[in-house]
Amino acid sequence: MTRTRLTALAATATLAATGGLITASPASAAVTCTSPVWKAQYFGNSTFSGTPKLTACDSAISENYGYGDPTGVTLPKDNFSVRWSLTRDFGSGGPFRLSAATQDGMRVYVDGVRKIDLWKNVSTTARKTVDLTVPAGKHTLRVDYVAWTGTANAAFTYAPRTEAAVDTVKPLAPTGLTAAYNRDTTKTTLRWAANKEMDLAGYRVYRRLSTTQWARAGGPSLLTSPSFVDTTPATGQTFLYEVRAVDKAGRESAGSPDATVATVDRTGPAAPTGLRVTSDAWWATLSWQAGADAAKYEVYAASAATGPFELLGTTTTTSYRTDAPMNTARYYRVRALDALGNPSAYATVTGDGVDRTPPKSPTSLGSVVGFGYTDVYWNQPDGFYEDFDNGGTYHVYRSTGKTLDPAALTRVTCAEESDETSTGGKCHDLGMPAGTYVTYAVAAVDPAGNESALSAPLVVRTGDRVAPGPVTGVKATPRTDGVLLSWAASTDDDVESYVVRNGTRQADGTIRWLGTSSCWEGTSDPLAVLCGDVPDGETYVYSVVARDRWGNALLPSDPKVTVVEATELDVRPSVTVTRDWDLGSMGYDSLIGGPGVKGPSINWRCDKTAECDTVAGYRVSRWNAATKAYEPLHAGLLPAETRAYTDTTAVRGTTYFYTLEAVRADGSVAGTHVWSCVLQDRV
Repeated sequence: MTRTRLTALAATATLAATGGLITASPASAAVTCTSPVWKAQYFGNSTFSGTPKLTACDSAISENYGYGDPTGVTLPKDNFSVRWSLTRDFGSGGPFRLSAATQDGMRVYVDGVRKIDLWKNVSTTARKTVDLTVPAGKHTLRVDYVAWTGTANAAFTYAPRTEAAVDTVKPLAPTGLTAAYNRDTTKTTLRWAANKEMDLAGYRVYRRLSTTQWARAGGPSLLTSPSFVDTTPATGQTFLYEVRAVDKAGRESAGSPDATVATVDRTGPAAPTGLRVTSDAWWATLSWQAGADAAKYEVYAASAATGPFELLGTTTTTSYRTDAPMNTARYYRVRALDALGNPSAYATVTGDGVDRTPPKSPTSLGSVVGFGYTDVYWNQPDGFYEDFDNGGTYHVYRSTGKTLDPAALTRVTCAEESDETSTGGKCHDLGMPAGTYVTYAVAAVDPAGNESALSAPLVVRTGDRVAPGPVTGVKATPRTDGVLLSWAASTDDDVESYVVRNGTRQADGTIRWLGTSSCWEGTSDPLAVLCGDVPDGETYVYSVVARDRWGNALLPSDPKVTVVEATELDVRPSVTVTRDWDLGSMGYDSLIGGPGVKGPSINWRCDKTAECDTVAGYRVSRWNAATKAYEPLHAGLLPAETRAYTDTTAVRGTTYFYTLEAVRADGSVAGTHVWSCVLQDRV
């Protein structure tokens, strides 16, 4: 007879060993069995009635009583019964298999619901297997067994089904995850509560930053105990951990609640990438790409690949310039440091000291163009002074047309008048074509022969000795402030200005051109001038010629020049006023055209004391063509001490005529002055 049962019984059911049999004291006291151990109750009848003869804890139901009764309890050899029960947590639940083998009767219940029924007196062992799905959480199993007559045996097992095709239920996520970080070892100890799954295969630990995806931290094998020590990257960042359970079907649970670890930073930044060295005469410039977390960089150099390396300096930028021997190998290495001083690995590069770096391009090209020559000048580019002082120079190029043609460049041979200085240069070009467009560009050349990229192009119209063609569309329009002369723009591309002349036609038909032009330009229309002084009905001849920037222009007497003739308006007053002022000097403008003038003005003196003492005031009057009379511009007389007056009501584009009278107390006039003013409206 074999039997598998725990030998530790409750204090109320203490067993005593006597001659190989186990007996028990009365089992009226409660017995507690820790799940998942079965609680077994033994009855001396087949109806589970009355007080159990024994209550014990069994680790499994696997009994073979033969023709006798269970050891350790006095029961009849026939018609006795045993009830096993337990309550346990099934975790996430899932597919389970219940297996029963019995002689005689057995019934199996799950949460009080019968699942197996083998309830009959049999002469051989009866067997039954049931597959079912157990929900997640705690459930109670109960197995009722009866031995009626003959041989007695009982066996029952329950187990999860772990075939991947059958078990589709994920295990529950682990709980109780804690993380303890050791700043000295930079290791994190993780612990969590054991999972309740009966088909648990193990655990997986995951780690991530807050901005990255989860990654396995526990290696490829499953962890079989609820703890793990991780060597956390010592980067100063905060890491998150979670644990997932894996069942025997290979299904992985959701992650546990996260545990957070703030690490100490003992990790240097990534090594600089793309390190390169550029030689430039006596200098070497190192450059590289910035790495994340780099606060500064250390730059080292050595004359041999194996060192020793000397610290040249530190920089917070991604480049470093150092003096270096020409045409000599030199070995460099650069590493990054983070804000805490953690260093990266070194990046290395070798320089040969050969100057292959072209200088920068010259700037600010300009020109002075005359007939037969062009002076092109420029400013020295940044940093070229050392190269220039040691033999650097410039190359000047040109191509015909308004755009620089790289395929048709001509290297300019600069004449003796050319000059190169420490701030720039000038090329005196005598070989350019006349009367056309040429585009120049200048390059800087260092002592090693490295030539810069060409400067920004400069378009130049070269000089000639050809006067622009005759101006067309010349019109002369008489106005009350003079004669407005206008014309069409010249089609020549080198016109710098226009020259307007006026003259008088002689009796023989010839024109006598006046020595000084009496025409004035405005600001809004470059193709118009206003000519003349007081419009008094005189007739004049006008010509307009274009003058280019080289000083070429047609003479007004040239047959190709169009002349126009116009007679001024006669706006003079129809009333004659005698001028008899001899009291003192006068000052006034007879023609006003500039901006900012408030109006025609006059100032005077009264120096003859005897006569001036009789003057009670002054009167300024203006000719009104509509009323054909001089009308005062102010009420009453101006005070006797007045010596100036401005007509602020005058309107531009009009010629005005005025009288100034010195008036005695009795109303008589001591002196009269007459003057006129053309208030031009220049366009």
